[in-house]
Amino acid sequence: RERERARELMLPALSRVAVCGGTHGNELSGVYLVHERLKRRKKSQVMEPVAVVTVMSNPRAVQRCVRYTETDLNRCFTHAILSASEQTSYELVRSQELNSLLGPKGSAEAMDLICDLHNTTANMGLCLITYSDSDWICLHICKYLQMATIPVRYIHYDIPRSEAYSLDSVGKHGFAMEIGPQPHGLIRANIFMAMQEAVQLLLDWVRLFNSGAQFEGGSVDVYTLVKNIDYPRDPHTHTIIAAVHPDLQDRDFCLLHPGDPMFLSFSGETLRYKGKEPLYPFFINESAYYEKAVALSLARRRKLFIPKKVIQT
Repeated sequence: RERERARELMLPALSRVAVCGGTHGNELSGVYLVHERLKRRKKSQVMEPVAVVTVMSNPRAVQRCVRYTETDLNRCFTHAILSASEQTSYELVRSQELNSLLGPKGSAEAMDLICDLHNTTANMGLCLITYSDSDWICLHICKYLQMATIPVRYIHYDIPRSEAYSLDSVGKHGFAMEIGPQPHGLIRANIFMAMQEAVQLLLDWVRLFNSGAQFEGGSVDVYTLVKNIDYPRDPHTHTIIAAVHPDLQDRDFCLLHPGDPMFLSFSGETLRYKGKEPLYPFFINESAYYEKAVALSLARRRKLFIPKKVIQT
């Protein structure tokens, strides 16, 4: 009995939930999902299972159908940036506006849960990207989303909350919902429908949680970021001299072993993975990450067991 009590968690209801899209203005599944939600709400044609704040995060970038206008909004939510004065960049000013609307970050007034919608050109299916591998809410949402029609994975960035840079970090709980593959600047019906399904499942879970439902325990595979890998570059000009190898392209979350092909140089040479341990690649050849010098990310996977009981306070 004492062991069972130790597995019980005291958690409050999620009374304030936000769904955000257009943080990157050319990731169109989230943009159009937010458009639809706002349109239906205006026409009073939708009944939400919970009260939800719907936000178009970067309207200027959405209008221009670009990732951002001056700086990447989804890198602007560290405590240092949010507390700075006299910001001039549009996205830096917008991050502070969103922090006032959805936060303030780290405060008792912050949103209970933020879901920020994103697309990737990588073949990643549906992923929840978070800064915690011990957040009961996010882990159980991920487990609940396993009933979606596409694969769902949980990615963990091991970064302190104060240094967490993305919009979802403003909430008490939060994640980026990343779904692909979809080229930036266009919309694919299957990807849009999968995102719409996942958001509905998320809201269904929140409704169940707030009603006092008891959730079964279980496990979630957690992929923790180890490092990012850049493209091979010319040592003098720093220009890219190789592409992702065809044997690796589109194989996100397929185990990469030492010696496996990683890049194919433009002269035809195969460049192999030189790491000492097998790791799981993701964000393989994400087009928006060329500017960030990231060809792919590598993660360790482990199975994380989560408690089954929750008691609301």
